[in-house]
Amino acid sequence: MLNKKIFKNQDLILKVSPNIDPEKFNINKYEAFLDALCGEREYQKEVVRVTMRYLLGGQYNNLKELAEENYHQNPVLQERYGSLEDFYKHLQLPDKLSCTIDLATATGKSYVLYGIARIMLAEGVIDQVLVLCPSNTIETGLTQKFRSLSADGTLKDLLPDSAEILNPRIINATQTIGKGDICIENIHATYERTKSAVEDSLIGKGERTLVLNDEVHHMANPPARDEAIKKWKEFLLDPRYNFRYIVGDSGTCYIGNDYFADVIYRFSLRDSIENRFVKTIDYIAEDISHSKEEKFQKIYDNHTENKTVKYRLIKPLTILVTKNISACKRLTEDLIEFIVEKEDVSTEAASNKVLIVTSANEHKDNIAKLKNVDDRNNPIEWITSVSMLSEGWDVQNVCQIVPHEERAFNSKLLIAQVLGRGLRIPPEYKGEQPVVTVFNHDRWSSSIKHLVNEVLEIEKRIRSYVILKDKEYNFKLHHIKYDKKPEVIETPMVSEYDFSKGFIYLSSQAPQIEEETIYERVVTEKRHAKRTLIEFTMYTTEDVAQVVHSRYKSWDMDEGTSYARDYPFDKILVIVKNSLRKIGEKGNLISQENRQKILQAFGVVKRKGSKSLRYKIESENLFVVNTADIKKNSLGLGTLRRESSIFYDDYSSINGEDDDKKLLKEIIGMFGDGQLHSASLIKVGNTFNFKTPLNIVLASHKPERDFIRRLVSEENAKKIDAWIKSLDIGFYSVDYSWRKGEHPKQGSFNPDFFIKIRRDILVVEIKADTDISSENKAKLRYARQHFDRLNELQSEHKYYFNFLSPSSYDLFFQNLREGKYKTFKSNIEARLDDLDRARL
Repeated sequence: MLNKKIFKNQDLILKVSPNIDPEKFNINKYEAFLDALCGEREYQKEVVRVTMRYLLGGQYNNLKELAEENYHQNPVLQERYGSLEDFYKHLQLPDKLSCTIDLATATGKSYVLYGIARIMLAEGVIDQVLVLCPSNTIETGLTQKFRSLSADGTLKDLLPDSAEILNPRIINATQTIGKGDICIENIHATYERTKSAVEDSLIGKGERTLVLNDEVHHMANPPARDEAIKKWKEFLLDPRYNFRYIVGDSGTCYIGNDYFADVIYRFSLRDSIENRFVKTIDYIAEDISHSKEEKFQKIYDNHTENKTVKYRLIKPLTILVTKNISACKRLTEDLIEFIVEKEDVSTEAASNKVLIVTSANEHKDNIAKLKNVDDRNNPIEWITSVSMLSEGWDVQNVCQIVPHEERAFNSKLLIAQVLGRGLRIPPEYKGEQPVVTVFNHDRWSSSIKHLVNEVLEIEKRIRSYVILKDKEYNFKLHHIKYDKKPEVIETPMVSEYDFSKGFIYLSSQAPQIEEETIYERVVTEKRHAKRTLIEFTMYTTEDVAQVVHSRYKSWDMDEGTSYARDYPFDKILVIVKNSLRKIGEKGNLISQENRQKILQAFGVVKRKGSKSLRYKIESENLFVVNTADIKKNSLGLGTLRRESSIFYDDYSSINGEDDDKKLLKEIIGMFGDGQLHSASLIKVGNTFNFKTPLNIVLASHKPERDFIRRLVSEENAKKIDAWIKSLDIGFYSVDYSWRKGEHPKQGSFNPDFFIKIRRDILVVEIKADTDISSENKAKLRYARQHFDRLNELQSEHKYYFNFLSPSSYDLFFQNLREGKYKTFKSNIEARLDDLDRARL
């Protein structure tokens, strides 16, 4: 509706100030611990960092102060709540140092909670941790996970030596809670005083206790009949305890349809799907089912297809969700009757295939049976359930979800809960992204579609993928699967720049270069290109060598060193000339930029030694990937109003899927009406210059856009056979390791472009000119090593890897046109090579 304001959840997140006094808290000393705990899931590490800044940074005394700071800085919050006083009313625990973290299903909330607990205990700001959860099922799962993590000696060893508490006990409230304990307990136990030690152990100790509330949306949405859940918030506010530090987590941060007001970090369901951590979702937009039997047949047909065609490596499950227990009982009876007739089996045999899970006494024993439903030998294929009893399941084989009544699916909270039960990916399909089908009745398809869209934050998105063109632009790429073993490398202190190689890393250069500028005329908005020949100041090798030697003489006089004797003019001159030869320069002229690099290199002294984590390669296995197999990529239309761009040609409007062709036509209309920025949509006029197998190419920021502009220009395109823009995740990744502060870290990145010129493959990673960091230095080094190994292991293609930033684009393409790309080195590569000679 045009008159209704829609707020994105991400715009409602409370931002925690990055300002923190390192004397009060230094998160860097926990980086190694977080790396070992979270692995490559960077968002888990980031949510721990943000939470620690909030709790220990000293910037806030309570949630109200954080809310006030954000309200004054965020116009969206002002529009959403109208006044600061109204905003305060939406906060659950405004006077506590409390917050919520929003992590979608299967994103590892338990790892985050454990990390927060261990760091808080290690810092000594608390004596014990109380973890509260809404059910016995969740309590059991959390206890098992926490005990498993506590048994990991590596995690303990990576905590700093200054840690106050290193070996916390993992207990429940049947035991007295003492200093150094992590007590995990069902919220109901806090009111069963004959069984629980919470009251006796924690009264008067709240300020030295961290309370972690798992699945905290239950506290905000208490069921009508559950008195203990209703009292959850009362317990947290009880002045006898006076709790100070309170952190909640949930993947469904809604009170009905309203998003929580105290969320400080969000990794959404959409993020989880796009990063392939969970299954993706198909849901029905239109359907005609005239009877219950027809609907059952369609559901059954989906179930059978999942079993016999799509997911034969597992035993697929279908879950049917109802609004209450009585409806669930009726549905279960109807389903069993249907299976009896469909499969011609006895009622007993059909009943063995269906598991009903509710809170009714007669069904309580069934909850324990969920542990085994994924087993192939287990007969259960169908699960019927009540919507509000969905958390705590760790069932992975769910391939179909059926919301049986609208009331089981009529709020964002319920939708997210129900969908969450089916999103975990079975181990048999790790590396792939299975689909969970949501089958809903046609009667409320429009409302279901609207609600599902809101939960997934779906906006219009145009997709990029491989299409059929008259010319073949697909090509294959070689990759290596490494078997690696971690090892710690110690690098001793060096007293000066390492000239043992006999050269300095320089960037490719030219005395002059032709650059293109695009102009746009006002009113008519017509564009034209103007080329300008740019000339650069050059220096002779002798002049540069003399400047270095003169500096050494002056240095020796001031410091009593002997650099001028150790590095006479002739030796310096040889190094300078060798450096030019290394980048393919036959002359003796040096650009201003390279002159500066040489002066910096000869000025480096006394670097410290270091320790770093490296991976020793045990074996290498060559395999092939093809651009034809690249997965679909997508771009939200909202980003086109900011910095993103779409490149397209005539094929884009002819080939591809109807929805994308229709959307492209809509975008072209928006562009013509002035609704988008001037570079949001770029048409390649000559299809023969758009030498990519993709229907369209998406550029997320200006450096990518400017690089693609050059790729599709006629003078460059005629030198290229084909190219493809890679995905951020999933197509071709290169592993690397580096050191952040004193701690080794590991990661992977996906190069942005692959360009084919005959048998040569140019691999390009795009960076901003300012992206000079130890991490990027490590990416560069590991990528060079990877592609060098590829060149040794096969002879079909020759691979050349480059980091490129905008300042080197024109020179890169000039070298490409002249066939000199094999020795090309960009400005950012030279700067990264010179960043730090010490091994990372």
